[in-house]
Amino acid sequence: MTDSWNARDSALLIAITALTRWAFRSRFLYDIDSVNFALGLDRFDPRVYQPHPPGYFLYVQLGTLAHSIFHDSNTALVAISILASCGTVAMIHLLASGWFGRAAAAFAGIIFVLSPLAWFHGTVALTYIVEAFFSALVGYLCWRVYCGAAQFAIPAVVALGVAAGFRQSSLVVLAPLAIYSFQRVSRRCAIGGIASLLLVLAAWLVPMIHSSGGLHAYVSSLWSLWTLVPGRQTVLTSPIATSLVRLCLIVAIYGLCFGSAVLLIFRRSKSASPSGAKTFTWIWISPGLLLFTLVYLKFVNSGYLLVLLPPACAWMGSWAADWYVRSPLKPTARIVLITAAAAINVVIFVRAPLYCSYWAVRQSQQQLAAVVASVQQISQPQQTLLIGFDSHFQGYRHAGFYLPDYLTIQFPEVPLGSTTGVFAMQNRQTMLASHIAVGSFRDFILFPLPPSEKEYADYMNRIRARFPAGELHITTQNGIEFLRGPISSLLVLFPNAIIF
Repeated sequence: MTDSWNARDSALLIAITALTRWAFRSRFLYDIDSVNFALGLDRFDPRVYQPHPPGYFLYVQLGTLAHSIFHDSNTALVAISILASCGTVAMIHLLASGWFGRAAAAFAGIIFVLSPLAWFHGTVALTYIVEAFFSALVGYLCWRVYCGAAQFAIPAVVALGVAAGFRQSSLVVLAPLAIYSFQRVSRRCAIGGIASLLLVLAAWLVPMIHSSGGLHAYVSSLWSLWTLVPGRQTVLTSPIATSLVRLCLIVAIYGLCFGSAVLLIFRRSKSASPSGAKTFTWIWISPGLLLFTLVYLKFVNSGYLLVLLPPACAWMGSWAADWYVRSPLKPTARIVLITAAAAINVVIFVRAPLYCSYWAVRQSQQQLAAVVASVQQISQPQQTLLIGFDSHFQGYRHAGFYLPDYLTIQFPEVPLGSTTGVFAMQNRQTMLASHIAVGSFRDFILFPLPPSEKEYADYMNRIRARFPAGELHITTQNGIEFLRGPISSLLVLFPNAIIF
């Protein structure tokens, strides 16, 4: 009977998860990474960020399959996020049920469903919620291995190898947990697990490298991205204060992840936990905490922390169930408090002035749609060149994807061997070239960044200041201001990479 009730609870949580994610799904590719993934569905090439290194090979292959069903890149990738969300809540429920019982499992599932950050990532075309699913799956299987069920050893490492094919960082974050759980299996079983992991890794790594143009091309593109972004911000290449700031950021994201449920951390649970579960949990989350503290994390990449979400939900579910049982409040009052807490989380997700709220996503999509329509109204692709910026939102990638007939060039120039080059897009294909011929165009338009952020406005002002007075002029369409200028003045931005 208990198994039957658990199955019903899990099915209900899965249904709620699917409905809440589908109802609030994004209609446009969310950010620069989303566009990179969408471009990779047509042509896999990390050298030109289709998608960006390290490639996310299995994610792109699954996206290609989903695209054959939905015939729309964003819908295909969002469908994967919704499916991964459903899988995550099912695995969280299963883990929490095994650790703490039915009530804790139900609360753990509800905490996940109403997590503002998890909810957001279940509605957009990004990989973080997929990594959360694999974290939950690998964690559960490793727990079974740790408890002596050796038959789960091979499934655990296979799941780990597949997870790495979706997000390569999963191998770094979750491998220590697999190693720890294998301490109780026989040497023969451990050797079989290692062999299985290597086979699974090779099964996607070899075709990925082949599709990337060979090992040298793949490693070069990966190293280029590393040195350009995360490599500059590690504890070895930046002040220690940077890592301390990231640690504080992790605490803040924790609050965003759980919303009102974060208050449970201040309550000590008196319920018993399985032997070894606390140590197991620390082994599960510590590699990720160290990685994000010492290497790389930004607020706009808050989804990185979702890989640590499953065990946290399980424990918080236990604390919530313990509070519900032991609280001196009347049942009606307890239900009112739970409803109020749930309502707070819904409000955070729907309306909070944060990048990951439904309100912010909807506003961003409306702005992008208006800009795309306006560009088409004020220019012709045969005469006008688009200049976009390396921005998470409304940058060069969005311009190139949603205005495929236009030639779109990314500012600034990028290192290209011993010289510099430029990323360019047309017909949703990316090229990285040392020179781009622009003599056939009459003028150019600077694709506008989102107007709501002062940081973007300041950046546009700095770009504008590069040009001589009177060289640029403003064209207003649908209330949106576009900066445009003659093609001859483009050398101000691209002194090395364009030719006439």
